[in-house]
Amino acid sequence: MTLFKVESTLPESQHCTGYMPPVSDVLPAAGPIIRISPEELHVLDPAFFETLYRMDGRWDKYAWANDAFGAKGSTIFAPNHDVHHARRRAIAPFFSKQNVAGRQELIRRNVDKLCQRITKLTGTSFNLGAAASAFARDVANEFIIGKQYNELDLEDFGINLSMSSQGMGAFWRTTKHIRWFGPAMKAVPVEWAMKTADERTKSFLRYLQQSEQDARHTLEVVTSPSPDSSKAQNTLVNEIVRSNLPPAEKAFDRIFEEISTVTAAAFDTTSNALRLILFHVFSNDDILQKLRKEVGGASAAAASSFEPLRLKTLEQLPYLTSTLMEGLRLSPAIASRAARIMNKDLFYGDWRIPAGTPVGMTTLLMHTDEKLYPDPMRFNPDRWMDPVARKAAEKRYAPFSRGTRMCLGMYLAWAEMYLLLAALVQNFDFRIEGATAEDFELESDNFAIGTKAECNLVVHVNPYKG
Repeated sequence: MTLFKVESTLPESQHCTGYMPPVSDVLPAAGPIIRISPEELHVLDPAFFETLYRMDGRWDKYAWANDAFGAKGSTIFAPNHDVHHARRRAIAPFFSKQNVAGRQELIRRNVDKLCQRITKLTGTSFNLGAAASAFARDVANEFIIGKQYNELDLEDFGINLSMSSQGMGAFWRTTKHIRWFGPAMKAVPVEWAMKTADERTKSFLRYLQQSEQDARHTLEVVTSPSPDSSKAQNTLVNEIVRSNLPPAEKAFDRIFEEISTVTAAAFDTTSNALRLILFHVFSNDDILQKLRKEVGGASAAAASSFEPLRLKTLEQLPYLTSTLMEGLRLSPAIASRAARIMNKDLFYGDWRIPAGTPVGMTTLLMHTDEKLYPDPMRFNPDRWMDPVARKAAEKRYAPFSRGTRMCLGMYLAWAEMYLLLAALVQNFDFRIEGATAEDFELESDNFAIGTKAECNLVVHVNPYKG
């Protein structure tokens, strides 16, 4: 039977407010697969995940949802499989695990900078959540475009930009349904917008202006025969220019859309996960002490060899890895269903899904399935410590998605979280002020995770004296 005839039970228009309806409550009554809009299907069945998100075959993205970002020139939001494949192949080496590991000193330098800032705040309260956002932005901007924006130096850690970034989900939800709204907003001169915008929006516009200026300058340097061109070698711009992509793909407007989307993805998703992890680690003394014992032992061993605590060593620490995995289980890269379109029929049980039908799944619903993860909303790193259970669970674990559209920046995100969490548990005691676990749970679909806390996590800090 053809599945596309299923009646719609959860129209897309319900998502306009950003409120995330209890899909997991709706689906069991309607079945594991429903028509979520006149064109799109949603599946809630972990067994189907490997069928939908796989490495073989031609998988398009759903243009209706992705075009709303106004960044068709980017790899992330390219609907067409062939276009995405060509762009991804050109920049994948830049985001490879090998390249990230080779540039870990860049990340470590920002970790040290944040630790120095926190040390100066000893005995006071400050917004660790905003600091995590500033850290992720500084790393992303320096890694991708080669520029130091130094948001870690700002007294408030650039909180207005963090809050503005969190609010981009509302813009996306609007432009999905009102198609002219996005192009109209982009057509407004920045100088005009700055006259009426609030402080959050102004901070975003200033950042956009600065990043565009820096990207343009970097492109000029990369394409210049002058000796200074070596300064831009470790940038995404250089990676694109020296690739085999056709000239049209190397035009500035296309390159800037690439840069702006990957940087936004790099700092939003990473900082969301970091806030949740930091809240739970410093709210649970048992977790904190296990981490300190494990990381402290590795640090002492490295020090005895006069070596820094390297990323490769941290990746081999089981409890640290389990803690990060648990954080990403509850705060995966995106909140929204990630629809894929196949050029041939798909089959789900007895149902035939016609070729060309957008079909999506929601990672967070799979990650909080109590059949896969008992007591799913509990932050429990120990669930990953049993090798057998871990191997079974990993088949349904995809914080950075899977398949041909897997997140490009996943290795950078992992490296940031390993290095920062290891440093913070060894150096500081944080007392959480006024926050609860619910503040860091999904509240709205901002494409990324939207939470009640937004970018806030206020703590009182003292040095950890061991």
